[in-house]
Amino acid sequence: MNRSSNSSYDIAAADASVGNDAQRLNLGCGKDIRSGWINLDVARLPGVNVVHDLKILPLPFQDEQFDYVLAKDILEHVDYIPLLREIHRILRIGGQLCIQVPHFTSVDNYVDPTHQNRFSIRTLDFFVANNGTGRDYYFDFSFRQMKHKHIGFARGPLFYNSWVEAFINLSARTQKYYEMTFLRSLFPAQNILMYMVK
Repeated sequence: MNRSSNSSYDIAAADASVGNDAQRLNLGCGKDIRSGWINLDVARLPGVNVVHDLKILPLPFQDEQFDYVLAKDILEHVDYIPLLREIHRILRIGGQLCIQVPHFTSVDNYVDPTHQNRFSIRTLDFFVANNGTGRDYYFDFSFRQMKHKHIGFARGPLFYNSWVEAFINLSARTQKYYEMTFLRSLFPAQNILMYMVK
């Protein structure tokens, strides 16, 4: 699973905002082992506390066990609707879910042969109550709030991407405009970072 991220500063800030005594889960952690967390992966790697395949549900945790769940570069690999339902089950009321996935314009979607899903900045809005889609009836669970959404762009030799990223993320309206116009082809994004609150 792709662990590179230009949005890691946002993840680090969110991690720091959760109290020290919070129960944290790092889903599909791979080699991204986080001290003081429960690190879950399908592979028995050094530092993995729980070995479990995310395609096998339910997850081996109690209801409302966690204050914070990190799903970094995971949802593109699995049938994510049942997994989101399980994450919702194991999050406490007020708990946060941090998700990072490749944006649908990202070349990373096609590099990794295990990627099954593509995501827009608006895809996961369907899992938030009163989301404005008029489709609140789709699922038997919902998160209370979409706290933050950010479209990330690759750095390196593409020096202009920092300016593009700043403009695209001015508002939900500019994010939608980007996805609906030629800009998505001219400036392909890398990933999407979202925080949802139960």
